[in-house]
Amino acid sequence: MDLKDIISTDIEVLGGQTVFKGTRVPVETLFDHLEAGITIDAFLEDFPSVTKEQAVALLEYANKLLNTKNLDQLYAAVA
Repeated sequence: MDLKDIISTDIEVLGGQTVFKGTRVPVETLFDHLEAGITIDAFLEDFPSVTKEQAVALLEYANKLLNTKNLDQLYAAVA
């Protein structure tokens, strides 16, 4: 799944926050739920407009990004 099919940003949707595409659910909400020990399935029950495919694909992208051998590029992107 292409990242553009998973997330989007639009100034008209939640002031430009990154959300799951086609929803008003901030991506940050998934990570907040996981950090609190809430399962993906429980997150999806709370936010049925997000598909399981979107949530899993986002976590796979995050895993690849954070395990990249080019951490200098990641540091530069968030600086």
